[in-house]
Amino acid sequence: MSEELVTVAVNAEVCIGSGQCEMLEEETFYVNEDTVIAEITGDGQLPLDRAQRCVDTCPAQAISIVSEDNRG
Repeated sequence: MSEELVTVAVNAEVCIGSGQCEMLEEETFYVNEDTVIAEITGDGQLPLDRAQRCVDTCPAQAISIVSEDNRG
């Protein structure tokens, strides 16, 4: 059974650095201490359900799913 992977992105112009994304997915998101803006680490891919949870949890609505990767 394959998991549907998607790629997430952070809109730096609207990010408020709350850190919700980093708390949920610390291997994918990192809040830069200098800019106080979330950044993507690694390839930015997550299973769809986990990515959607990050999108839904972001108080600034700065996270989006930018592509789907169907790796059957």
